[in-house]
Amino acid sequence: MIKTPLCELLGIEYPIFQGGMAWISDGKLAAAVSNAGGLGIISAMNANAQYLEEQIALCRSLTDKPFGVNIMLMSPFAAEVAELTAREKVAVVTTGAGNPSKYMPAWLEAGVKVIPVVASVGMAKLVTKAGASAVIAEGGESGGHVGELTTMVLVPQVCDATDLPVLAAGGIGDGRGIAAAFQLGAVGVQVGTRFLVAQECGVHPNYKKKVLKANDISTMVTGKRLGHPVRQIKNPFAKDFLKAEYSPISDEELEALGRGALYRAAVEGDEKTGDFLAGQIAGMVNKEQPAGEIIREMFQEAEEVLKNAGKWLA
Repeated sequence: MIKTPLCELLGIEYPIFQGGMAWISDGKLAAAVSNAGGLGIISAMNANAQYLEEQIALCRSLTDKPFGVNIMLMSPFAAEVAELTAREKVAVVTTGAGNPSKYMPAWLEAGVKVIPVVASVGMAKLVTKAGASAVIAEGGESGGHVGELTTMVLVPQVCDATDLPVLAAGGIGDGRGIAAAFQLGAVGVQVGTRFLVAQECGVHPNYKKKVLKANDISTMVTGKRLGHPVRQIKNPFAKDFLKAEYSPISDEELEALGRGALYRAAVEGDEKTGDFLAGQIAGMVNKEQPAGEIIREMFQEAEEVLKNAGKWLA
């Protein structure tokens, strides 16, 4: 079995996080992943503290294992959900889409382990100085908000820039990806897209079907003009948004076009006007499975790959 310092740090069996996906990563999915030995994560998304409090309570009713909360720092409710996670003393907070430094003193005082998602070496260095317990280096292959660098080049540079444990994210969907992440210097992985088709994931069936039908060129990136690009599966909404991005409309009008699109995809299953966020590895996801089976299968594959890693050595 694969054991890394991340397992000891967090008290988990497998060094894998389930990504925080808005309207998808709820208390039920997080509990299923944690019960399977990984670290389940609840997405605070753009919701208020009341919603998050309910999801934390749900998760705690389903598992006694550690779990985390992902806070998107662009959320208008970021401050109140940050305060709630400190008060609730959740095991882990992961952060994305911004700099978490101003919230970190309260989290650290509450004993919360802070593990930010970073898309650059500079941000990795900043959160290391601020007291992070680990960092998640996420490449642009991932679904949702993406940076410019790919996982292959980002992870080793982040590993060189910090002494903290590093998790790799973006483009990881099977044991080969996990093995590659370890070879790049990471001690764990974060996976989102593959958990979209976990049996415990309550996303709309149309969303799961899109992931299962995806191939290697099924995703695209929009939103670069607005400064917060996202990767999604190609559909009429994504294509129309990209056209609008290169039209004379204002940024405010462009922002309005995307409002509510993820909800329409994840909750309503609207295949025309919904925004189906997913990573490039969607083309490698071809079956719905329980979360525990996904994790065990991935790490069994990773063990086999790592055992054979030296076969080309003379």
